[in-house]
Amino acid sequence: MPRTELPPPLPPETRTIGQLVAESLRLYGARFWASLALGFGPAAVALMLAELPRGLAWALVPTVGTALFTLAYIGACRVGLAVERANLAAFAVGFVAFLPWMLQRLLIIPGFDLVSLALFTLVGFGVPAALVEGIGFRAALKRGIELARADFVHALGSLATLVILTFITGLVLFVVLRGVGDQAVRVAAFLSLLVLAPLFFLGGALLYLDQSARVVDSGPQRKRSRDADIHPALEPDGAGRPDAEIEP
Repeated sequence: MPRTELPPPLPPETRTIGQLVAESLRLYGARFWASLALGFGPAAVALMLAELPRGLAWALVPTVGTALFTLAYIGACRVGLAVERANLAAFAVGFVAFLPWMLQRLLIIPGFDLVSLALFTLVGFGVPAALVEGIGFRAALKRGIELARADFVHALGSLATLVILTFITGLVLFVVLRGVGDQAVRVAAFLSLLVLAPLFFLGGALLYLDQSARVVDSGPQRKRSRDADIHPALEPDGAGRPDAEIEP
């Protein structure tokens, strides 16, 4: 039976939310072990929230937990965008972007999940911008906001879709893996996050390409453009980055 290849990816500037999810899954499969490693940080944060006393969780989750999420996102950018360098600016922007998210995990304020995701959308693209474009902290924050505003609804909708997909799939995987006893439940929850969390980070990295392709500076005005100012090596179909294939 002949192998079935996935259709070629659309250009980032025309990529829909569904196609972004598909490309994220394609990247996950093509770089499986490197991608899977991105899930250890989020899984560790989940254990902190579940196992640590409340006071200790308040001390560690906003600090160590935020740092772990930031490092996972930087790792996803290195996997998905083929960047070699890492810098403190990317880490600092990521810390700012993920901190409200970590606080929500502790406070559990109804409706604040969407607010924290919107704040991440507004700031988070500064992380890949700092890595790819080699800019400092303040410039990366400004660039992240610029990229988010290129199509904020698309960006927020894409990240929300990744979160919902991860949650629903994780819930199903949790039910399948869990057995009787508390220990089995903990193991199932850890494995669910370990396997599924990388999808969000990889999708966020690829979304940087989408947003970059949607905006270009043109004097004092900002226009949408079909030609992003992105180095060809960062394109999903660039040389040396063959598409993954599906075996029957």
